[in-house]
Amino acid sequence: MQAPDLLARPSSRAACGSFAAAGPAGPATESAMTSIPAPSIPPTMTAIAIRAPGGPEVLVPEERPVPTPGRGEILVKVEAAGVNRPDVMQRKGLYPPPPGASDIPGLEIAGTVVATGPDSTRWTRGDRVMALVSGGGYADYCIADETHALPIPPDLAPTEAAAVPETAFTVWHNVFERGGLQRGETLLVHGGSSGIGTMAIQLAKAFGATVIVTAGSEEKCEACRRLGADVAVNYRTEDFVAAVKQATGGAGANVILDMVGGDYIARNWSAAAVEGRIVQIAFQASPKATVDFSRVMLKRLHHTGSTLRSRAAADKAAIARAVERQVWPLIAAGRVRPVMDRTYPLAEAAAAHARMESSLHIGKIVLTA
Repeated sequence: MQAPDLLARPSSRAACGSFAAAGPAGPATESAMTSIPAPSIPPTMTAIAIRAPGGPEVLVPEERPVPTPGRGEILVKVEAAGVNRPDVMQRKGLYPPPPGASDIPGLEIAGTVVATGPDSTRWTRGDRVMALVSGGGYADYCIADETHALPIPPDLAPTEAAAVPETAFTVWHNVFERGGLQRGETLLVHGGSSGIGTMAIQLAKAFGATVIVTAGSEEKCEACRRLGADVAVNYRTEDFVAAVKQATGGAGANVILDMVGGDYIARNWSAAAVEGRIVQIAFQASPKATVDFSRVMLKRLHHTGSTLRSRAAADKAAIARAVERQVWPLIAAGRVRPVMDRTYPLAEAAAAHARMESSLHIGKIVLTA
């Protein structure tokens, strides 16, 4: 495995290609697409299969046929694939792939387009892309809907590019579209040192918000502060509700991004401001809780949530367009970068999952071809 320098981010970078170096509210120009000669396609590939529901050891390399892109799809030669919590849940048998999706885990990839299906018009062989996929990322080749792929900025490494789609799509849709975060508001992010948390910190700061995060150690809290968080709360030693109230002069957080659930649901309602928006994206504790709904009425709260993998293709395409317009200029300009924890060869997917389940990571874990 390889452990890149955590939080190593350039102070400034010029915008690449025809990306606009616009601020958060500025429109993006038509994205530049970098192309390289596409390699020939073999009949078979190495993929990581889930032998049976269980621990990391059930992830095993096996030979599979290379898939063929269908209508509106592209085939990508994968150079790197992000590792995410839903992959772990799938491995355990708790999060099956949606109908029609590959049984191979992996929800985000980066690589080179080597083939296009009928009616695929945006991409050509040799284009460098990163993509959100419904499965199949842990493999040498992966199918992607062409509308869910975005160009890789020229100075973004493949490992970094593979760490972007799932986090960028999730944060943009849930914090900014569903949560409606505005400049000058306060965002509370649980799991601030996770891949989603580190992306949320950067995007919220880029769009002029105050950011409070929770994390499970002082090391993780300090990493969040270096990344831009205004307040970092060690949830093992501090009450995040009290910390949020203190940091906001008693007003509370305008938007809360929660991936914990359980007793955090009621505590989030206590930490939220009047007219606050709580957005649920996962339940690492429990999807069930006993709560006092009068708080929703008295504070006029909005508690919403979403999943991404099972959404309609058109929904994900709309999110992709918004991300390309609003987020990609920030990535190309170096104002937002994925925070990298570890990279592992594809064959060591089990070790990557063990790392994620240890909860020691800060930022993203990525598999490399």
